[in-house]
Amino acid sequence: MTGTESAVQRIDTSRPHPARVYDWFLGGKDNYPVDEELGRQISAMQADAPRHARANRRFMERVTRAVVRETGIRQFLDIGSGIPTEPNLHQVAQSVAPDARVVYVDNDPIVLAHAEALLRGTPEGVTHYVQADAREPGLILEQAASVLDLDRPVALSLIALLHFVADEDGAHDLVATLVDALAPGSCLVLSAMTADFDPDNVRKGIAAYTASGVTLVARSHAELSRFFTGLDVWEPGIVSLSHWRPAPGEEPAGDGPVSLYGAVGIKR
Repeated sequence: MTGTESAVQRIDTSRPHPARVYDWFLGGKDNYPVDEELGRQISAMQADAPRHARANRRFMERVTRAVVRETGIRQFLDIGSGIPTEPNLHQVAQSVAPDARVVYVDNDPIVLAHAEALLRGTPEGVTHYVQADAREPGLILEQAASVLDLDRPVALSLIALLHFVADEDGAHDLVATLVDALAPGSCLVLSAMTADFDPDNVRKGIAAYTASGVTLVARSHAELSRFFTGLDVWEPGIVSLSHWRPAPGEEPAGDGPVSLYGAVGIKR
C-alpha cells in the first residue's frame, strides 16, 4: 500500500475539516458533502465568506513575493499548508527565486493524499512535505531541518492557521518555539481571523464551526499583536488582509475589510 492510498483510507468524511471547507470556499473539488454543508452554513450567515478565503489566498501570494524580493530569504516553512491550490506557495516563491526551498506541514490525510502536487518545483529549488500537527513544533523543526538550514533566515508562514488553535491549547507557545528556533533575519508571516470588523457574523460562524466539532478563535488587534512581540513589524502593520499592500484594483471599492488580519514581523 502506498502512502497516498493509506492517507485516503484515513480521511474522516463524517466531520468537516477546515482545510476542506477552505477548499470549498475557493471553488475546489477536494472536499466532501459534510464540508460543503458547513461551507454553505457559513455562507448563509456571511455571504462574503468566499471573498475572505480568496483574499487570504491573494495575501499569501503578495507576501511571499515581498519576502523574497525585500529580504532575500530563500527558505520557507509553511505550517497548515492545506490542500494544494495553484499557485501554491513554492510556485510563487520559485517564480521570483528559482532556488527557493519550501517545507510544507499539515496534519490532514487529504493533504498528504495530494502532496505530490506540492512537490513539483523548479530544478534549482526544493519542495518537501511533512505530515505533522501544528502543535508539535519540535517534530516540525526536526523534520524541516533535513531540508532547511535553520542557521540561515527562514520565512515562517502561518497562513489562516492560528484561529484553529486556542490560547489555552498553546498558540503562543507554539509560535514562540518556532520563532526562537529560527536565525536572526527570519520572518513570521501570519494571517488570522478577527471579529473586529464584523463581530456578529464572525460569532455566528464560530458557533457553526464549534457545533461541527472544529475549534475556531477570533482575536482582536491587540491579541494578535502579542504574536509579534520582539519582532519588527513591516509596514503597513497588522491590518485587514485587503489593506496589506493590495495590488491596484485587487479589492473592489466598497467591499470593506475582510475579517482576517495579516502581518509580517522580522526577527532581529
